[in-house]
Amino acid sequence: MKKDYPVPAGYLERETEVKKSRFIARVAPVSSRDEVKAWLERAHKDHPDARHICWAYQIGRPGSAAEAAMNDDGEPSGTAGKPILNVIQHKDMGDVLVMVIRYFGGIKLGAGGLVRAYAGAAESVLSAVSRVVQKAVVDTRVTLSFADEQPLRHWCEVHGATLDSVDYGSSVHARLSVSENLIGEFGAFCDAHKLDYSFER
Repeated sequence: MKKDYPVPAGYLERETEVKKSRFIARVAPVSSRDEVKAWLERAHKDHPDARHICWAYQIGRPGSAAEAAMNDDGEPSGTAGKPILNVIQHKDMGDVLVMVIRYFGGIKLGAGGLVRAYAGAAESVLSAVSRVVQKAVVDTRVTLSFADEQPLRHWCEVHGATLDSVDYGSSVHARLSVSENLIGEFGAFCDAHKLDYSFER
């Protein structure tokens, strides 16, 4: 099963200012720790003089994320990463990374002020970013003859299914991603063409 929950549609940046400190918030869609690392490296490269680059992310379904983490990057414990993560969780969005880059403006904000500033920065960018919901799809395996490959490809084109792989041997073995609401139609197509198929849920 693939994602059927809201994820960020893409990268977005928003800037806020609190008592002369600049807070640059960035949101990006992520599906692995490696992607998180790459985005953080880019932030450090873009802003080498920033005092702090704090962040939080969650990967997986909102409310039961497979993985989540946060980092205060030198700010007092619990004043940056946790507020960012709290806003992410409140927004009910999965596969999301929020980074907040801070340039210190000379006026200390105190613990409460920092929590409000980081939460506010995260809120500003998460409220602005578009969301997409990827439809639930089911991984499907099909065994067919060479003659049936073209009709299968045509069915996929018409119904928006993805042909993930095709292996040729004595017969053709295909893997597809079929929208969950089209499983019945796909089964009927396979039955009509006498194709051997199975669904992986």
